[in-house]
Amino acid sequence: MLPKLHCHPWMDETIEAFRQEVRRYIAREMVPHLDGWRRQGYIPREVWRPLGELGFLLPEIDEAYGGAGGTLAYQLVVQDELASAEMPANTAVHTISAHYILDFGTETQKQRWLPKLTNGEMLAGIAMTEPGCGSDLQAIRTLARREGDEYVISGSKTFITNGYTANLLVVAVRTGGAGSRGVSLIVLETENLPGFSVGRRLEKLGQHASDTAELFFQNVRVPVDNLIGGVEGKGFIQLMSQLPYERMLLAVPAAAVIERAVELTLAYTQERKAFGEPLYELQNTRFKLAECATIAHVVRTFVNDAIQRLVDGKLDDTAAYMAKWWCSEQQCRVTDECLQLFGGYGYMVEYPIARLYADSRVQKIYGGANEIMKELIARKLPL
Repeated sequence: MLPKLHCHPWMDETIEAFRQEVRRYIAREMVPHLDGWRRQGYIPREVWRPLGELGFLLPEIDEAYGGAGGTLAYQLVVQDELASAEMPANTAVHTISAHYILDFGTETQKQRWLPKLTNGEMLAGIAMTEPGCGSDLQAIRTLARREGDEYVISGSKTFITNGYTANLLVVAVRTGGAGSRGVSLIVLETENLPGFSVGRRLEKLGQHASDTAELFFQNVRVPVDNLIGGVEGKGFIQLMSQLPYERMLLAVPAAAVIERAVELTLAYTQERKAFGEPLYELQNTRFKLAECATIAHVVRTFVNDAIQRLVDGKLDDTAAYMAKWWCSEQQCRVTDECLQLFGGYGYMVEYPIARLYADSRVQKIYGGANEIMKELIARKLPL
């Protein structure tokens, strides 16, 4: 593997030992089943329970709620190792959902849900995107109407990661008028919940082991106590507050996939012969790999610096937007260049480079489309 560039205070011996434990567990207990999960289109919820019991699912959650109280770097290390092993980002969505409860929930809500999310008893999803409403969260139409001590929720969501397997959802709903001030976040425990249903598991270009589903809410009734924070109209602010961390949950896997693609391609071109010699002996091959290795180095350096700033509480929104769009762009570029060096074999799904290529494309779309990221960056540029 390419070096992780150990040059920041967050990368201490404790976190390196944690990384090695996570890596060994993924290789031993998860990778052997990955092909089967791809074929069935989802990873069973119970697969994540042992990660919780080992402290790998939400290592950053406070000890008071069953976690280890580590920094966010521990979660990002988990995401790094999962991406390196071609595992999808189901637990990234899980941690995002947990942090809405951790940062904005009442103490009762934290005690109710966080221990179960930390130990893996519950798997979480975040239901924001709606048909006809992608990045524009202010335009959501799923309605939560208060009736006494309950909210009655009606509407639909789409492209929801963990939508099929999650048993806890943080749902963005409209509790007030148009615009951002009418948005709230409500938690649903979905097992045997009347009026809640999962539609199609959507067939995707890549990320085949990650379930992505349509969700439907037909007069779903939940207690008003499930409103995160207990005050209506705070949902949009709550969603926006997590952006630096959420963007890093995309930038870190980008670095991991780039490094993996370069490693695979270097090994392949040194073994594969063309015109009587290894492909690596052709100048074009060496030059392309030199370019890709340089990109891998720069991306990892950028990501490590951003993690340090996140841990120090100094990662600003703009830098996080930059990390998301630029690293994901480089991920798509490098996987494309590397696939080309595999020739026809690179187009065969049995080769990891083909899967990395297909899985990478969505990185420029979800978590805020890259066009949105660049618009947000541009707004902060000096005139």
